[in-house]
Amino acid sequence: MNILLINHYAGSKEYGMEYRPYYLAREWVKQGHQVTIVGATFSHLRLRQPQVERDFQEEDIDGIKYVWFKTPEYGGSFARIKNIIVFLWKLRKNVKKIAKLYAPNLVIASSTYPLDNIPAHKIAVAANAKYCYEIHDLWPLSPMLIGGYSKYHPFILAMQYGEDYAYKHVDKVVSLLWNAEDHCKERGLASGKFVCIPNGYNPDEWSDEKFELPLPKDHQTAFDSLSGKTIVGFAGGFAASGAVITLVKSAAELIKREDVHFVLVGKGPEQSAYEQLIKEQNLTNISILPSVPKNLIPAINKHFDIAYLGGLHSELHQYGTSYNKMTDYMLCSLPIVQSVDEPGSVVERVGCGIRVEAENVKAVSKAIIRLANMTPEDRKKMGAKGKAYVEANLPWSKLAEDFLKPFEL
Repeated sequence: MNILLINHYAGSKEYGMEYRPYYLAREWVKQGHQVTIVGATFSHLRLRQPQVERDFQEEDIDGIKYVWFKTPEYGGSFARIKNIIVFLWKLRKNVKKIAKLYAPNLVIASSTYPLDNIPAHKIAVAANAKYCYEIHDLWPLSPMLIGGYSKYHPFILAMQYGEDYAYKHVDKVVSLLWNAEDHCKERGLASGKFVCIPNGYNPDEWSDEKFELPLPKDHQTAFDSLSGKTIVGFAGGFAASGAVITLVKSAAELIKREDVHFVLVGKGPEQSAYEQLIKEQNLTNISILPSVPKNLIPAINKHFDIAYLGGLHSELHQYGTSYNKMTDYMLCSLPIVQSVDEPGSVVERVGCGIRVEAENVKAVSKAIIRLANMTPEDRKKMGAKGKAYVEANLPWSKLAEDFLKPFEL
């Protein structure tokens, strides 16, 4: 099958996020498919940007053909909108060329925003191909709820048109959000066209050797000093969206539990707020350690006994979430305290942790106490349910196959 995937922000191991298009495409190539990814030359998510001299410049990465359109850099909202418009205009201008040159059997619109569905559908029609809309976030609902935009804002109206256009013309919707089908149907998607394909993992990155990689000296010294304590851990970005401040406040609630210690590993804009609260309340039961490279996450997580996964109060989470961090924790057989407004979450369904209301410090504290009072063996049994689930359902090779099943020719 010839697969054309359009993702404005597409990345790779070389460029950094967004990784999902790369991991799926790499598996499709291994399975014998021809894959072309169309992306923009600038994305705020990447570690490094592709360097091209012209539009429509091709690059081979691990057997995947990347096609880059030159787009302007951006820092603020208006410049980002300009970047989107330029990418969409160049994509629309090259519809016939793309259809002829790559002759896709399947066209996937996969950018976070939905307006790439219009040129994606036109390419599919020109190539007589199947057409798929891959949902990462529910736009324009996400910027409306998070950013406070009115539904009559020109930007929102444009995005709503793109979403509704997709549901009207699409052959299948592939969603990372497991509970978004009703929303899609309310906007016009026909029954039987919704499939959930969550984020996955690469087993090679979680081999036994990865758990034994040496940690930086400061990290190893810190963990050695906590021998015998129950460690409640978080490893990731210190952003407001992760509600790690709720975990810090829980440390304050549990200051008298001398057998429990909290460890945060990462960096981000919220770190100063954590440090200020720790100083103000003289919290001796919490440590903050610097971030580590992605390949050291297994070696970090193995020192945790309980893992924390949080989020801000949001209606969006009722449609489902797909946290990479959750998969990381589950692969380490860690019981999870999930403080997210997501009834019926994977953590609940699998039974590998406790879900409580977002930003509820007392509920998080009670969940931590419940897990801390369990024997290490019982915690491992609970966490092992998560590992078994991930290994059975979330390898990228399996997800890549599942993704294509509805489109098999």
